[in-house]
Amino acid sequence: MGKLPPSIFNDVIGPVMRGPSSSHTAAAVRIGRLLRQFYGSRLKKVIFEFEQQGSLATTYKSQGSDIGLVGGLLGMDTADPQLVNALKIASDENLTVEFKITAYPAEHPNTYQVKVFDDEGCEERFTFVSTGGGMIELQEVNGAAAIIKGDYYETLLFFEKRAFEPTNPSVAELKSKLSAADEVLISKAADFCLINIKSSKPLLKEDLAALIINDSKPERVVNLEPILPVKSRKEIAVPFLCATEIAENKLHRQKSLADLAISYESARGGLDEAAVVEMARQLVRVMRSAVEEGLAGTNYNDRILGPQAAMLYRYSGSLVGGKLNRRVISYITAIMETKSAMGVIVAAPTAGSCAGLPGTLLAVADELSRSEDEMAKALLAAGLIGVFIAVRSTFAAEECGCQAECGSGSGMAAAALVQLAGGSSGQALAAASLALQNTIGLACDPVANRVEVPCLGKNVLAGMNAIASADMALAGFDQVIPLDQTIAAQDQVGRLMPAAICCTGKAGLSVTASSEAVAKKLAVKDR
Repeated sequence: MGKLPPSIFNDVIGPVMRGPSSSHTAAAVRIGRLLRQFYGSRLKKVIFEFEQQGSLATTYKSQGSDIGLVGGLLGMDTADPQLVNALKIASDENLTVEFKITAYPAEHPNTYQVKVFDDEGCEERFTFVSTGGGMIELQEVNGAAAIIKGDYYETLLFFEKRAFEPTNPSVAELKSKLSAADEVLISKAADFCLINIKSSKPLLKEDLAALIINDSKPERVVNLEPILPVKSRKEIAVPFLCATEIAENKLHRQKSLADLAISYESARGGLDEAAVVEMARQLVRVMRSAVEEGLAGTNYNDRILGPQAAMLYRYSGSLVGGKLNRRVISYITAIMETKSAMGVIVAAPTAGSCAGLPGTLLAVADELSRSEDEMAKALLAAGLIGVFIAVRSTFAAEECGCQAECGSGSGMAAAALVQLAGGSSGQALAAASLALQNTIGLACDPVANRVEVPCLGKNVLAGMNAIASADMALAGFDQVIPLDQTIAAQDQVGRLMPAAICCTGKAGLSVTASSEAVAKKLAVKDR
């Protein structure tokens, strides 16, 4: 199965969520929701195992993986207001959930190994990976390989292994029986075979009735519904997948980056262009609400920083940065505080970097008296930069440091500001490249394993860098390194970064005496 083009609303901007981390909280909710679809009310006990050298071993509590996983098991979505109470609700409903730190081979730092026990005591095993920005992949079911990301209707058929011997059905033969199937994958485990059917619509009963392999019917059928906002389908054709394809195409160069983004997402999702803009408008409204909630003041026990956004927003004294900087920093701080208080935010592209792009975009738009429609189109322009990053790199700090999160957010914001100012697509691409060049090598070393310090400052840095980069590009500064090459360089540097400074809490500010003191103080609060 080939890799599908990223979706702006799946892979880049979103999910709409509660919690400190998209990789750890929102992704965990989605993992729990997929598991729930396997069992429904038959779930009785679930054990999640985190590899001792990975990022989850040190952060699964402080960054909300525990409440996310349990919330998903209970059927909650990423923005559910009851998510913060998930552990208590599960206990009240006699659902046992355990978390263990163990040693096992793990290729990805965000690996979840899961053991599930149903109401009859039967055990099944799953392996999931959180790939960044709330995206996940189910990679293994009871030893059989799988590729399930939540963007399709998935039908899983479990056959006895003998049904596939001595004659193995080919994928082509199975597809011929299933006209509604987009993809058919076959995987073998020690004692069974798994057929994974992907489709853009639910399969009908008559479709499944045709699936008899060597006179054998499946022992079990599991139907999974999509959990992502934009579904996938076969034969997706997008107009471009990199900035170079825009720069070298005269027709593309004549369009704004927002118009190019709308065309891209319409093709990727099979959506009407007006629907694409409306989805962006809805995200702008969530971002606006997060600013308003943060400025009004937020409270939450398990956090480092108190409410500070209003301090600067209402400050009447002289400031070095002037009115625009005050608004930008205030909005960014407000969104970060809403996140830290388990309020609703938009991961853009992640929860850790949820404020750099939205806070800067909304603040500049308010200063320039821009409309919601203009903000939505600027957000889509930012999303297209994120698509180019997703194709060649990652948004996961666990893989490439904070340059993958706040750095990417800064590049996306720079392009959004050029769009807001009426600049060309070429200027927007240049602004994104300049911003990314300035953040290569940014470490992820959260204090006390909370997504607050230095995360707030890095989101502010992202915003200020975006403004400078947008102005430089609008004035005609030379980017020198084109965007695609800059993204490749960012990814190269990220892969070279030690794991200790990639959101594991094992180096940098994370291990200072002050950080350890804050962690102890918060641990006392939690008791």
